[in-house]
Amino acid sequence: MDAQTLLLNHIHDFSINGELEKVAPFGCGHINQTFVSQWKQAGSSVRYTHQKINSEVFRQPDRVMSNIEHVTRHIARKEEKEFPLDWKRRVLRVVHSRDGKPWVRDSQGGWWRTYFFIEDVHTLNVISSAQEAAFLGRSIGRFHKQFNDFDGTVLFETIPDFHDMRKRYARFREALLNNSCKRAAETAVEISFFMENEERGCLLSDALSQKQLPLRVCHNDTKMNNILLDDRDSSAVCIIDLDTVMPGTVLFDTGDLIRTVTSREEEDSRDLSKVIFDRNYFEALMNGYLSEALEFLTSGEKELLAESGRTITQIMALRFLTDYLEGDHYYHISRHGHNLDRCRNQIALIKSMDLQWDAIIEIIKAKHEQQKQSY
Repeated sequence: MDAQTLLLNHIHDFSINGELEKVAPFGCGHINQTFVSQWKQAGSSVRYTHQKINSEVFRQPDRVMSNIEHVTRHIARKEEKEFPLDWKRRVLRVVHSRDGKPWVRDSQGGWWRTYFFIEDVHTLNVISSAQEAAFLGRSIGRFHKQFNDFDGTVLFETIPDFHDMRKRYARFREALLNNSCKRAAETAVEISFFMENEERGCLLSDALSQKQLPLRVCHNDTKMNNILLDDRDSSAVCIIDLDTVMPGTVLFDTGDLIRTVTSREEEDSRDLSKVIFDRNYFEALMNGYLSEALEFLTSGEKELLAESGRTITQIMALRFLTDYLEGDHYYHISRHGHNLDRCRNQIALIKSMDLQWDAIIEIIKAKHEQQKQSY
């Protein structure tokens, strides 16, 4: 039975009143399946977002939803104080089942969740201006600042060792050794790149494991299309896709933001000549992020801020290649070689970063000085 049929069979198990008008697929996420429903309520149309949680990726969906409830309640309290008239658009709001749970189980054992749909927003896969980069940076900095007073010990680790590069390399080597899909030979160039760059790619996870970086609550998946932007002025409204919110280093978040904002090509583009690290976008992004985050970042975090973008890009490239070697079972693909294309795209971005590395470091240093002088 397909996911949409399962949803239709169980949608009334959620605490939603009114007359169901329609249900349709929504978005293009890699992991979970998403749908939007429209209901007639008191003469008005109201929409809800429904997601089938990928229980192959998230083995304990109840823990995922426990984290999301803790995090969204915390954000809601902050937003209601700052935006009393508009706070409901600024946080994901979970719709419970009729028996009070933050999920519904379908007849095949699947896990579903529902949120109030946030209207009049959009996301970006590629940005078109430095102003957009600054908005995105500021939104993640603000997200991190909101959790300075949050007790992270209440959160579960939803995907163990999610950004542990040492373990990602172990998984990669296992995939190479097994070569179950006979794809290793065609990826010799990419394999060589990862072997040569292993130690540098492990800088962040090593620093965290050695307690050189503080453990903080972070999103762990801050690619730009997880930030909802207002249709009116493109300002950041809400951060979504909270499945991976758990303790870690905020540099995992800055890294993914740098990775997705600084390239003007989408991450699966096969035209690698266009995959170029954009310094202007990077500078605007850092300016936005540090305007919110500089006051709480430690010296160790500041020192590795530039490195975070390169590291997370390498992690993603390695994950794409590992999935390709294993048979494309983790990320959704729409063509043969899709994950290999994604891997090559990310390697091209790393190489472009490396060619401009001195300039990247200077931008970070300059932003530190500018922000310090403003206090």
